[in-house]
Amino acid sequence: MRLRDVEAGDVDAYVRMRCDAVMMAGLGGPLPRDRVEARLRKDVVEVAEDRAWIKMIVPDGAGPEVVAGGVTLWSYEEDGAAVTEIGWMVLPEFQGRGLAKAAVRELLDAAAADGRWGPVHAHPAVTNGPSNGICRALGFRLLGERDVSFADRVLRCNHWVVAPGEHVGSGTE
Repeated sequence: MRLRDVEAGDVDAYVRMRCDAVMMAGLGGPLPRDRVEARLRKDVVEVAEDRAWIKMIVPDGAGPEVVAGGVTLWSYEEDGAAVTEIGWMVLPEFQGRGLAKAAVRELLDAAAADGRWGPVHAHPAVTNGPSNGICRALGFRLLGERDVSFADRVLRCNHWVVAPGEHVGSGTE
């Protein structure tokens, strides 16, 4: 598995991940295609300006056009403080291969080497067993449940946090 920056040509992967009822079940349901295409354009700009790391997951042996999913690291302000969050999605035909876990680990390793991101939070839906399992397996600490706003929806999520460099697989455990 390798990661590459999101590109304008990734619209099909974005649509498959964000406009599909099954993929978006834990995130309040599918999003409208026009919103997803606008999000892709915004994401490409954010990557170009180094404001977020938005990576596409490419399976081993596949060309860069084959996308299994994505993993993103970004910051925002909450209650006057900077917060860094990580999120990921893997398309159904690539699930169960460990790609999401490997991608999250790789991005956390990069964040540890970069040093600017601080503690990294994750908010998988409380019902998303696989994503909560990734957090648990990589050494995130569960802070509890919370409501999170996403795409004009309020979702019940588990709130996890980890310090980059202290996650499982970082060489420090």
